[in-house]
Amino acid sequence: MGEILVGTASWTDKTLLRSGWYPPDVTTPEERLRYYARVFPLVEVDSTYYATPAEETARLWAYRTPQGFTFDVKAFSLLTCHPTRPAALPKDLRVEMAPGKKNLYVRDLDPAVVEQVWERFVSALMPLWEADRFGAVLFQFPRWFPISKRNKHYILECKRRCEPLRISVEFRNRTWMTEENQAETLDFLRSYAIPYVCLDMPQGYPCSIPPVVAATSDLAIVRFHGRSDKWTSRDIYQRFGYLYSPEELKQWTPKLCELAGETTSTHVLMNNCYRDYAQTNARQLADLLRTMPACPVRPPPAQPDDA
Repeated sequence: MGEILVGTASWTDKTLLRSGWYPPDVTTPEERLRYYARVFPLVEVDSTYYATPAEETARLWAYRTPQGFTFDVKAFSLLTCHPTRPAALPKDLRVEMAPGKKNLYVRDLDPAVVEQVWERFVSALMPLWEADRFGAVLFQFPRWFPISKRNKHYILECKRRCEPLRISVEFRNRTWMTEENQAETLDFLRSYAIPYVCLDMPQGYPCSIPPVVAATSDLAIVRFHGRSDKWTSRDIYQRFGYLYSPEELKQWTPKLCELAGETTSTHVLMNNCYRDYAQTNARQLADLLRTMPACPVRPPPAQPDDA
């Protein structure tokens, strides 16, 4: 039976900072991360989706968290086939951009520039890997990324380019998980030991993925996006501003314990990031899991002054 780590996607959301979840005397980035790591053993870094990270930043994340803390990191938008603002690229690489474009895709850039983006992205995260704080790079592919031989090859390219960092895969195109293709998708990921990201999200939309629970490697990842009826809103807080009820969370506890029985580690991340909704639900879910027999939930790691 593997351990279950429960955490949230982000610890710096502006509505979280205004919610009062952090104590009044916790005001700096360092203090917030240290405080967060006293409450949860896992966090997902989402800022890396919007801009390539700096190596020094990752080094500070490792320094400010105790041994036993884990970071999952969202892949940079350009690398997941999403539109990317030119300003999100490192300054010295922008000279090779296609002029006049509001958004860029890999096809718009010189292959040498794309190669540099990959190298810098992976290199920037190495301090976390070297400090034994790293979980997986989350590749969240867009709704226009359907199941195909070409896209399977691209997933394997992502896996190769990220080594020695491991990757996980989240789909937003329903073709990967239809009844006809579900077994093929999971078998593909399983054959390369790539973690499939299980989802709880609003259903009935073109990008909806069913809440299939499946382990395709020794690491399982489950992300909770909420169940808002405003999923198509352009307002991110309307889309993710959903507070799960204890009953809704309880429905997941046997499924998560089942995953833990098939893996060495299961990462559970609340992505309903509005005010302190994610932190509240993460605590509730961890408490519910602790009531399950033989379902080990990792506590927050001991801080140096707590040891």
